[in-house]
Amino acid sequence: MARKKKGGGAAYRGDRFTKKAKAQGYTARSVYKLEEIDRKARLLKPGMCVVDLGCFPGSWTRYVSQRVGLKGHVVGVDLEEPQGIVGNFIVRSVYEVEPEELIEAIGGKADVVLSDMAQSTSGQKDLDHLRQIGLVERAHWLAQRVLKPGGSIVYKVFDGADANACIAMIKQDFESLKRYKPEAVRSVSREFFVAGMGFKGFSEEE
Repeated sequence: MARKKKGGGAAYRGDRFTKKAKAQGYTARSVYKLEEIDRKARLLKPGMCVVDLGCFPGSWTRYVSQRVGLKGHVVGVDLEEPQGIVGNFIVRSVYEVEPEELIEAIGGKADVVLSDMAQSTSGQKDLDHLRQIGLVERAHWLAQRVLKPGGSIVYKVFDGADANACIAMIKQDFESLKRYKPEAVRSVSREFFVAGMGFKGFSEEE
């Protein structure tokens, strides 16, 4: 897993997000991508249990913790633990984490699984796309096994040749699935997000 980029600069559409993140004490402007999806999809509620895959540097984890409140539970997974954030973290590759471990960490099945994971870009668009699709597929494999029926997901995807097939696979497991490109995403970026609502449930026998 690569890191969520802290970033900003004139190259970013609406660099106000970088300034806003700094002013509000968030470690990355990516928090406003999740905030927009949450607002539009009505995703997060007090008391929810949430898994945050690719949580470093912690802006999503902090936002989610505020939204679910003291009665909620959040577990973050990444190769590096966010600093300055009180939380429950599994510091390991997402490919090494098992569903049972996540269920134990949040005290039951999850209401929401989030993935803002991305590999470090190589400069080869096709390769970067395939690596990203691999991360989405791993996130969904975990989500199928840890989500409660009726639960929700948000995954980051890079557009490319395999994106539509990947989305179609995910859509089968949800009552509805929508595609978002939040305002905080760079206008030139191939990055977008899918939000699935109403998880239908999953059996290993399927």
